[in-house]
Amino acid sequence: MNDILLKISNLHASIGDKEILRGIDLCIGRGEIHAILGPNGAGKSTLSSVLTGKPQYTVTSGSAFLEGKDLLAMKPEERAWAGIFMSFQYPVEIPGVSITNFMKTAINSKRAAMGLEPLSAGEFLRLMKEKMAFVKMKSEFAKREVNVGFSGGEKKRNEIFQMAMLDPTLSILDETDSGLDVDALKIVADGVRALHTPDKSAIIITHYKKLLDYVHPDFVHVLKDGRIVRTGGPELADEIEEKGFDQF
Repeated sequence: MNDILLKISNLHASIGDKEILRGIDLCIGRGEIHAILGPNGAGKSTLSSVLTGKPQYTVTSGSAFLEGKDLLAMKPEERAWAGIFMSFQYPVEIPGVSITNFMKTAINSKRAAMGLEPLSAGEFLRLMKEKMAFVKMKSEFAKREVNVGFSGGEKKRNEIFQMAMLDPTLSILDETDSGLDVDALKIVADGVRALHTPDKSAIIITHYKKLLDYVHPDFVHVLKDGRIVRTGGPELADEIEEKGFDQF
């Protein structure tokens, strides 16, 4: 196996008095793409929320280590600075904040956490221009307010642009393919493939196989009733599409 990037052991988590994760074990190596599939209510989005530090969820036992560091002991912003990025199912609109200002704040916040100087205006604009071209985003988007008035495909392209700008070590795509047409689905898939390197890993959380046809994950996991009940290769997604989740 590649060097371990993320190791989750016996992770239990609740929201209020309802236990949702009931003992998750997952190991992700550097450069690997993992897909997590499961029915509604299985705990898929809870897992992504716990990994990114959403305060509504309480970890009751277990551990998660990112590059050997205790992920669960970090604040949400520290997890982002450490290299975690999450693409949301429903990206929020931020009226009054341009994409340029949003990304400049995010980039320089991460650089400050790493002990680096802020990017100069020229350096930032060059980086932004490069990454916008990379995801085929029109330059006028830089002046628009974050996700305000965006179509579904534009929101997804903006998410991939943010991912390209922040250059995360671990990208988590939480049902980002929900409700997308084929063109928007390809935007997401092309971005994931293009940004994938031997040092970067990704978790793709989804209900359906369609996105996986474009991304080609290394491992597929079935999450059901708060536990990973089956792990396999890409062929497991074909089996799920044919037989459903009731077989597990």
